[in-house]
Amino acid sequence: MFLAEFKVHSREFITYLDVQRGLSVHTVRSYELDLAQLINFWQSLPQTESSTLELKTAINKFFVHLYHQQIQKSSIARKVSCFKSFEKFCLQQGKQLQLQLTRPKLEKKLPIYLSVEEMLHLLDNVSPSDIGSDHPLRDRAILELLYATGIRCSELVGIKIKDVDVREKTIRILGKGDRERLALFGTNAAVKLQEYLGKEREKQKDGDEFLFINNRGGQLSSRAIQRTLTMFRQFLKIKRPVTPHKIRHTFATHLLNQGVDLRIVQELLGHRSLSSTEKYTHVTMQRLSQLCDRFHPINNIIKNTKKDDA
Repeated sequence: MFLAEFKVHSREFITYLDVQRGLSVHTVRSYELDLAQLINFWQSLPQTESSTLELKTAINKFFVHLYHQQIQKSSIARKVSCFKSFEKFCLQQGKQLQLQLTRPKLEKKLPIYLSVEEMLHLLDNVSPSDIGSDHPLRDRAILELLYATGIRCSELVGIKIKDVDVREKTIRILGKGDRERLALFGTNAAVKLQEYLGKEREKQKDGDEFLFINNRGGQLSSRAIQRTLTMFRQFLKIKRPVTPHKIRHTFATHLLNQGVDLRIVQELLGHRSLSSTEKYTHVTMQRLSQLCDRFHPINNIIKNTKKDDA
């Protein structure tokens, strides 16, 4: 496959991901950027080379270029996933590419999360007057709902009025791959939502309106959610950033620390595979190890023996 043909199939591939696969806007956009980067690199080569270069060789040269640019392995891995998905798409169209791509091995990073004390401080001790926002009740409801449900930022901004049942404390969530699930929230989140809806949000005309809206009455953006959490970050002593995904990590880790079954957490998070949820068990095992070191009788005996020897 040469450059001109690759451009045509790339457009068809993006349409396929969006329309038939129903992938999230973020995923489709990321794949579109990966393909565009390859095309731009391919076109930047001398014309005599780019016109005769086949796709497999172009991709290999592209990855060598990224290596010299010191691009992170995680970004390389995503591009490999994109090209492998493209290869499968072409195979469905009856065209074999045989790219033989292998994802780089990534280091497993433990999820970063807030402690229970940190979350409770933000939820209970930060008043609307402290926030310094034009929409303090909305912003408190956003934080409360993210922690109460563990939903993704993209899922939060997509919530409509008709999706929320404050009485039953449930929200119909449209997750990745257009998979629906029910998110559950507690009394505190219900109170914060009712305060926002009753005192701050303009009265909705119909159930199809978005739950969280901006100054113009339109859908709140993911970037606006990030700015909201950055605003809450000032009330904590920690130096690391607070993001919607870290609140999601916090939700999952706190549940597992309280003994909630892993498969229940998987269902609440909307993970298709249990392996996606299992990364949180490493965090909870660290916590269990710390508690074991602190409270196990044999460790107390050793500590007392050292005191006696001293």
